[in-house]
Amino acid sequence: MAIKSTRPVTPAQRTTTITSSKGLTKKRPEKALTEPKPKSGGRNAYGRITSRRRGGGHKQLYRIIDFKRTDKLDVPATIIAIEYDPNRSANIALVEYPEGEKRYIIAPNGLEVGAKIVAGTTATINDFNVGNNYPLSLMPPSTRVHCVELLPGRGAQMARGAGVSVELVSITDEGYAQIKLPSGEVRLVNGSCRATIGEVGNDTHNRQSLGKAGRNRWLGKRPRVRGVAMNPVDHPNGGGQGKSKGGGGRQHLSSPWGQLAKGFPTRRRSKASNSLILVRHNGMKPRGKK
Repeated sequence: MAIKSTRPVTPAQRTTTITSSKGLTKKRPEKALTEPKPKSGGRNAYGRITSRRRGGGHKQLYRIIDFKRTDKLDVPATIIAIEYDPNRSANIALVEYPEGEKRYIIAPNGLEVGAKIVAGTTATINDFNVGNNYPLSLMPPSTRVHCVELLPGRGAQMARGAGVSVELVSITDEGYAQIKLPSGEVRLVNGSCRATIGEVGNDTHNRQSLGKAGRNRWLGKRPRVRGVAMNPVDHPNGGGQGKSKGGGGRQHLSSPWGQLAKGFPTRRRSKASNSLILVRHNGMKPRGKK
């Protein structure tokens, strides 16, 4: 989608760039496919703040997305709307099945109102159109996909953000699909895992500039104070006379509870899926891989 800028008649509008809503269906969300989304303000059941810098924000309804697409196999559906979703960076598409049932899915690039899509169990070379959903084992190499399952039947977990896609590299003799993630990581997933053809739409989302602090408040984000600007009692990075070696951020960056922010891997070595990673995002091979 295109990026839209405004006439700079105020200080905020000089730097504001937002995603254009051209092509989106201007209608209220499907009532049967929404549910309330209460706000916690970052507080737990005891009223204590456990997630900082949250609060306020516009009211939102959660749109229920069909991430599985397995109970309507080989049934063609029609796209009847492309809508904005405040709960994610991607837009969503409202699809209608022949019997009248409606579902929301993540809207990929190139999908338009009136298009036909299907979640199939078999496919020919002419069936790999944008929005169609198939097991990875049926797709040809170099196919760009999104909404990829990690385990068969669990539902899409990877490549769901705006502008993101995953490349199918190959299918191994053992039935695994070798995929390359946007980070550069190459890993294996079960060939029975399903994925949707194409890349996620709204790819200009990361080029937006909010322009003013108030837009962040509309999103439910409160101000963030740097640790180096605090006192030593409030943060490990605080204190010091100006930018000193003993404080002021010249030491290792950490959280208010002393957890280091940089310099060591945070992924557990005992994680079961480590064996499925062939190449990490930094180009290195995991331990034990040749």
